[in-house]
Amino acid sequence: MTDLLDHPDAIALLRHAPQTTAFNKLRKRLNRLTREAIDTYGMQQDGQPAKPEKWLVCLSGGKDSWAMLGILMDLKAQGLLQADLLACNLDQGQPGFPSSTIPDFLNQHGITHRIEYRDTYSVVTEKVPAGKTYCSLCSRLRRGNLYRIAREEGCTSVVLGHHREDALETFLLNLFHGGTLAAMPPKLLNDEGDLTVLRPLALCAEDDLAKYAAALSFPIIPCDLCGSQDGLQRQAMKQLLDEWERKSPGRKETIFRALSHVKPGHMLDPALFDFSGLDPRN
Repeated sequence: MTDLLDHPDAIALLRHAPQTTAFNKLRKRLNRLTREAIDTYGMQQDGQPAKPEKWLVCLSGGKDSWAMLGILMDLKAQGLLQADLLACNLDQGQPGFPSSTIPDFLNQHGITHRIEYRDTYSVVTEKVPAGKTYCSLCSRLRRGNLYRIAREEGCTSVVLGHHREDALETFLLNLFHGGTLAAMPPKLLNDEGDLTVLRPLALCAEDDLAKYAAALSFPIIPCDLCGSQDGLQRQAMKQLLDEWERKSPGRKETIFRALSHVKPGHMLDPALFDFSGLDPRN
């Protein structure tokens, strides 16, 4: 991998990266896995697309979205990502949210961005009954605003910072509570069909992203809306996965690999496999 100092576009963000073997290995691994996801799931067009790609990089202020921004800027600086990047933070009006933290950091590092204020917090707290979790409604409102912003900015894709553990937790939630085998697609088309939603960190481990974000001293902002509520089913899935990983190291990777190696004929869904068409006489 080329030295960071050879890339003026990335140096502002990565200038203070630790010059250690451990960080270099971490950076290489995350860059490689992100490139693999981009290539495997066709996140960027080959060759010279008729319309230049522009990605709305959604920045919540959490460790995952900060790490995503750093990795994508690093890849772009190396010529490994052709899309233009626009960082975007949606300030949802949560009480106590440090609204200047993200724009100050982005301005300090010369990163092109848009900050949008929409008080979805009041809507969520008004509509969701006491004791219920806010995540579902909060997510829908946030996604709708991000789609709007992407259109206004001429972006072709909305880019989210979901990682390997997010996909695993979603898989277990659907398995245990939804009665379906479904995870979190690395690429999808929105309902209107005019934007793609991308998750380039789909193959990256959460622990690696946390180490990366800490090494680059990103200003992490925790979510105090849903993250502070007890008894979330997703938290239960996270704890279950962590317990499995503790008892059997590598278990997460094995389960994740299974999501990419599906055998339809060994499942029970006739919509995926023509069981009725199996006939030894043919």
